[in-house]
Amino acid sequence: MIVIGIDLSGPSNHKDTVLTVFKRQKDQLKFIKLISNLSDESLLQEILEQSELDEVVIGIDAPLSYEDGGGDRKGDKLLRQFIVSLGMKSGSIMPPTLNRMVYLTLRGIKLTREIESLHTRYPISIIEVHPGAVIGSRFSRSDIEHVLCYKQNLTARQFIRDWLSKQRLSDLPVFIEEESHSIDACAAALGAWHCKDPSFGPKWQLSANPPLHPYDYCC
Repeated sequence: MIVIGIDLSGPSNHKDTVLTVFKRQKDQLKFIKLISNLSDESLLQEILEQSELDEVVIGIDAPLSYEDGGGDRKGDKLLRQFIVSLGMKSGSIMPPTLNRMVYLTLRGIKLTREIESLHTRYPISIIEVHPGAVIGSRFSRSDIEHVLCYKQNLTARQFIRDWLSKQRLSDLPVFIEEESHSIDACAAALGAWHCKDPSFGPKWQLSANPPLHPYDYCC
């Protein structure tokens, strides 16, 4: 199994789009590569190349659907309640149709539909993942402060990088800690792996409800 984590940004902000590739080896994910500054075409090309090698599981940090009429989806409400119970802030989960989110949602929906149209040798699974919740739901209460500030704080990102290595993400390079987008892409891969692998399981999950919400949503 190949596991891909994507921290997606809006369609005009390729610079902050980061993709990580991991290969499952027994009970761990071995780091293969990290690519940033990605257009939709570049993302699709990398996914297509990986799907020629093995089954691919993709965790995407972006809304992959929206609620008819706007506002929160059911999963947004439930996940917000869950992370608040962990000591995290509710504001990290925003409605997909909020002004500052809508272009990201548009890109997420477009990208997933294009992934589904790829002609691949091996199957591809897509999961919507919240990286902050992936980390926070596996941290002890005493460490939760690192989750609250890692986007702005290098020391917190260093702590999380070390922690990711202890979660069986092997061979992580040091530069992962330099950008929060890289941390998020790795955490998206971790969440997708746990969601797909029955020996682990997600910490929180809302199953897909097609056709309007076609992908599992988890952390």
